[in-house]
Amino acid sequence: MSSRIGQVNIVKVWMADLNIAIAPQLIQTSGLGSCVSVVLYDEEAKAAGMAHIMLPSSRLHASGECNRAKYADSAIEDLYSLLIYHGARRNKVKAKIAGGAQMFEAASSALRIGPRNVEAVKETLKKMHIFLAAEDTGGNSGRTVLFDPATSHLSIRTVNAEEKII
Repeated sequence: MSSRIGQVNIVKVWMADLNIAIAPQLIQTSGLGSCVSVVLYDEEAKAAGMAHIMLPSSRLHASGECNRAKYADSAIEDLYSLLIYHGARRNKVKAKIAGGAQMFEAASSALRIGPRNVEAVKETLKKMHIFLAAEDTGGNSGRTVLFDPATSHLSIRTVNAEEKII
């Protein structure tokens, strides 16, 4: 799904979702608390994909069908394949990530979903040999992110903070 703001076409990525944008499109997700946004992109192809990941591993899912975009491992694999299908070159794909906040006081490691999501994303990127070019993770505030495939800039808006571009 996408929307038009002025002359800019923004592709929206919802929670537990992934999508692709080709310049001049932009791609955006909001509501990142403990969730992590993963952007895979090819600077030369001006193509990017974004996933809004909720949980670290699809192995946590009980039996039956699951939404692969919900989990770090399966979402990144699917996003990578989709990006390659849309013209990105395997050896040119890089990543930027944002999110993974610790939204609640957590005495238990089971409640440390944000940090666990960030760790799972980084492990999956490393396993897939995808270079992590930049990140804005952690903290305790929600984020909204907007990626521009034309410039490879990831704009991050955080509650009570100035916009950051990585």
